[in-house]
Amino acid sequence: MVKTNAMRMLDKAGVLYETKEYEVDEHDLSGSHAADMMGVDHGSVFKTLVLKGEKTGYLVCCIPVDGELDLKKVAKAAGDKKVEMIPVKDLQKITGYIRGGCSPVGMKKLYPTFVDESALKYPQIAVSGGVRGQQITLSPQSLVDYIKGKFTQLTQD
Repeated sequence: MVKTNAMRMLDKAGVLYETKEYEVDEHDLSGSHAADMMGVDHGSVFKTLVLKGEKTGYLVCCIPVDGELDLKKVAKAAGDKKVEMIPVKDLQKITGYIRGGCSPVGMKKLYPTFVDESALKYPQIAVSGGVRGQQITLSPQSLVDYIKGKFTQLTQD
């Protein structure tokens, strides 16, 4: 296993986490595939989405892999009127990560980050470790504390 930047940062901060590796399917980069490969509840695996607010600029949302982002809820959480997903082609330039390997930990900058409150139902959640095929599992509170994030409702009902 190769230590990713996200893992090195968590190590340095003394945050407890575990890693899980899984087989990557280049045709299916979904978090659902990752959850299936790891044999865990889909609700406990979170995808990292990057958006841009009209006034607030870039922001990050972590939601369950099968969840659908509610842009109105995100805008409200960010204190903005309107937010939209960034184009995939801009992801690496903005975050330092590629699609399918975008972690809320260790982006180029610490953007305002929101984690769906459903994370609180689980003792451990998984987020990308910073590369495809690698997940970091840690307590939701540890993640939010480290990234200076906030729990809020982000998905459609």
